[in-house]
Amino acid sequence: MALKTGAVWSLISGNPEDRESSRRMIAALDQFHGLPNGTFAADEHLAGRDPSQGTELCTIVEEMFSLEELIQIYGDPNLAGKLERIAFNALPGAFSKDRWAHQYDEQPNQVLVSDAKRDWTTNNNQSNLFGLEPNFGCCTANMHQGWPKFAASLWMGTADNGLAAIVYSPSEVRTVVNGTAVHIVEDTSSPFEESVTIRVDPASPVTFPLRLRIPGWTGGVSVRVNGAGQRNIEPGQFLTISREWRPGDTILMRMPMPVMVSRGYRGSAVISRGPLVFSLDIGEKWKKLADKGRTADWEVDPTTPWNYALVISPTDPQSSFSVLIGKMGNQPFSPEGTPIALAAKGVELRDWKLVDSSAGPLPESPVKASGSSREVRLIPYGAAKLRITEFPRIERK
Repeated sequence: MALKTGAVWSLISGNPEDRESSRRMIAALDQFHGLPNGTFAADEHLAGRDPSQGTELCTIVEEMFSLEELIQIYGDPNLAGKLERIAFNALPGAFSKDRWAHQYDEQPNQVLVSDAKRDWTTNNNQSNLFGLEPNFGCCTANMHQGWPKFAASLWMGTADNGLAAIVYSPSEVRTVVNGTAVHIVEDTSSPFEESVTIRVDPASPVTFPLRLRIPGWTGGVSVRVNGAGQRNIEPGQFLTISREWRPGDTILMRMPMPVMVSRGYRGSAVISRGPLVFSLDIGEKWKKLADKGRTADWEVDPTTPWNYALVISPTDPQSSFSVLIGKMGNQPFSPEGTPIALAAKGVELRDWKLVDSSAGPLPESPVKASGSSREVRLIPYGAAKLRITEFPRIERK
């Protein structure tokens, strides 16, 4: 919640130090406590970068709200990218697929959900259960702001009487620009697909700038307005299209989503495609602990091995993955409903075991493993309620 304080206060104080303090806080959190799901380790106290540490759901939704406020103040497309990563990974990762249960603390490397002691700084043994109000009721009250405030922040007005697309997601906007009613419909399956269609329908022709955020994770973006290609498209920036908009004007965007491999904690591999982070698809067995009205408290046991290292080419990391496109289910943030997965090669590390009911210390990468590799499936972080997200890395050509 405090992340936005300095920048918000700067609107009154006019002090540039106040304005920049929020950026410094975010940078420090990312450097010392940042996790691959876009947020930071904070199970009440800041907890470092170990992916077996947890993040409170309240932290996730409050950080999203702070970022939504900061984007309005700074107009920074990189903060919009951070908001997008949290919203499409950390937030859905904390909920059961029916949204009737949530966790107090979620872990990027979460291989067992149980009522047991973990290496939390303060929180109790029930903190990573899925349930009505595990550990404490604050997340039960607070979690509901996550999606609605995010939806309300997909589009924003600009200081020069224009509109800006902040994060791409199915949406509809009705507003007034320069005295003219404007209706915008955005049709997309983002974050799962590369294309976005935006239809602009003013009540009558009206001139205003429309800014499209070009995500930093992409390259080779194409933008066409009524079939005419646009120039000066730069990742990590806004593309400004100033023109007279007429009813039926259509913007077609294509944002390639290459598979990206980045370095995480202890040299591990973090796999992403577009705004989605990918995790090992671990078999899940849900066990009800107690009925609580229309919901219940649940433990989740793994039914398949979790202790895999990924085999990744040191010279061409992208070649180590195949993209699997399927049909989108009713709940895309679930193992069976996600329309996108990655195939990779993994080797089981038998010495990597549970410690205090969590994945033990992450082996330093690159690791040496003599076992044979097998194909493993990676799915979006938000779809995997059990997951490995920071993988030990085996380098093989």
